[in-house]
Amino acid sequence: MTALLVLLAFVVLIALYAVGIYNKLVKLKNLVAEAWSGIDVQLKKRYDLIPNLVETVKGYATHEKETFESVTRARAAAQQATTVEGHQAAEKNLNGALMNLIAVAERYPELKANTNFLELQNMLSVVEGDLEKARRYYNGNVREQNTLIESFPSNVIANMFSFVKSAFFELDNPAEKIAPTVKFN
Repeated sequence: MTALLVLLAFVVLIALYAVGIYNKLVKLKNLVAEAWSGIDVQLKKRYDLIPNLVETVKGYATHEKETFESVTRARAAAQQATTVEGHQAAEKNLNGALMNLIAVAERYPELKANTNFLELQNMLSVVEGDLEKARRYYNGNVREQNTLIESFPSNVIANMFSFVKSAFFELDNPAEKIAPTVKFN
């Protein structure tokens, strides 16, 4: 009788441990989804600022049509991305196009002195900083989730309930991780 109670207590403890792991996996899955939502919000803010920035620069540099079209195409592609990997590739292209746009602005001293341009550039810098924070939060939650999914014994529960690892949101080029800045002389 005592052995049966000990066995029953052991089974109950294992079941409680399994439920605890399952609940932690669900919590981390939801935190990853919430973190991705934060990135989405910052990307939307960024995408909303870009047309205003392009229009402001366009007023001063009308012959830079290819640069403007490149930014517009890159923005559209970034908005249409649906996966983390798709966003990574689209953001790489968009960052390059924005760098070209900023380089164009550098060639026009009257544009660099334009209050609207300076305000838009400052807003873009703030959004870039917020986006960097959102990426770090997302990647931290992905790390926690992936570690739990890969670690024993939680990987047994994760596999039983089909929990899958999430992709990190990283940029390929370390220089692209820095928000674009313009230096005024």
